[in-house]
Amino acid sequence: MENKILSTGAKALEVNLDALRYGSFAEIGAGQEVVRWFFRVGGAAGTIAKSISAYDMKVSDDIYGKAARYVSRERLEDMLDHEYNLIVECLSEQRGDNTAFFAFANTVSARNYHGTNECHGWLGIRFQTEPHAAHSEIIIHVRMLDHENALQQEALGILGVNLVHGAFHLSHNPDLLVKSLLDNLTTDRIEVDMVDLHGDAFLHVDNRVISLRLVQLGLSNAAMFSADGRVLQPSEHLRKKNVLVERGRFRPVTHVNIDMLNAARKQFEAEDDSAPDETISIMEITMHNLLDGNDSIDLEDFISRADVLEATGHTVMISDYPEYYRLATYLSRYTNRRIGITMGAHSLIELFHDRYYTTLHGGILEGFGRLFKNNVKLYIYPYKDAATNTLFKVDNLNVDAKQKYLYEYLKEGEHIQQIEAFNEEYLHIFSPDVLKMITSNEPGWENLVPEVVAEKIKTQQLFGYKPAE
Repeated sequence: MENKILSTGAKALEVNLDALRYGSFAEIGAGQEVVRWFFRVGGAAGTIAKSISAYDMKVSDDIYGKAARYVSRERLEDMLDHEYNLIVECLSEQRGDNTAFFAFANTVSARNYHGTNECHGWLGIRFQTEPHAAHSEIIIHVRMLDHENALQQEALGILGVNLVHGAFHLSHNPDLLVKSLLDNLTTDRIEVDMVDLHGDAFLHVDNRVISLRLVQLGLSNAAMFSADGRVLQPSEHLRKKNVLVERGRFRPVTHVNIDMLNAARKQFEAEDDSAPDETISIMEITMHNLLDGNDSIDLEDFISRADVLEATGHTVMISDYPEYYRLATYLSRYTNRRIGITMGAHSLIELFHDRYYTTLHGGILEGFGRLFKNNVKLYIYPYKDAATNTLFKVDNLNVDAKQKYLYEYLKEGEHIQQIEAFNEEYLHIFSPDVLKMITSNEPGWENLVPEVVAEKIKTQQLFGYKPAE
């Protein structure tokens, strides 16, 4: 039996009536929408030491220091640092033995009068789980999807109450905490595309799993984390970048995966004068590729894939975009620069099958129109037919006869590019074969994956690897 979801007012009142909690609220943009709930339900004097809203930029800078961007993680963390330290320094001696202090902050850009701005915000809470405990912290990034400013403010207030209540009552269960963020809201109103949990309350939390949960629960269609496991916010990480993506199962990462991405990147960067640091390479896994035969996710398997991907030094994305055109649309939301998608030649053939576009009124033509409309190119890695020893590349692929002219049109328009600098010695390597060798302790698999990947699999015994006795 599922727990009953409390109303927003009931959550705020429960916090207010908790004698252990005492802290401050600092909100920039979109009004004092979170703290308003706590004042409105009554009992706020037992919870709120201070409420502040520094709207003016100069006033904000004077309190929190200068920031390059006001709606950013940097500004949020400055706010949390200042407000939390202030309340602890001010009140520890007086009530520190009986109080778990907290500071909540947000910095938000709601819809402007002309409707021309990005509607998003950063929310965070720094809190003690008990008196004198080291602090823990939850930081989230949200996109507001309502079309009216007042509705966005309303949604933000509800989300903020969910965050405060979740920090105090669900920090022991991160899955429930994340799920509770959308209590009394819907995904039509709010998208949470980043959650970062850290501190004493979350020492055993893997934020990569939390990123997966965001997508799995529908709070976001995609989530990202860096090669060192840090969660990333897409709009900040992809902003003003050229983006190159390789989609795969990566079970495990092989020489082919790395060669495909490196060769595509070399070609991608050679096509304009961008500096190398203006391009970001991403290895992307779709939710579909994470599901097992029972339509559930094996977390151990997911972590194994994440570990080997991180060993290669690449940014990782988890998405709920099985269609390539939806992936391209998502990326173009965050960057106006070039977008490249690299794939094997066999995957390119699959892309021309009508069955993938039955939900679109315009069918395959609409699908390809969406895919290529935002300065997108496909970079194709060849495959070799083991039976005939034929090397299949862009020029000799057997695309469905019905799509032949569409294929030629896209090829001539240079929307589809052949990767030239590939390593033919790797073309016999297939991830499922390597996985089978690992699980059955068959020798030689180490030669089919990068050295760092082999070392990671052996050291952490990933993908069912067991050392020989």
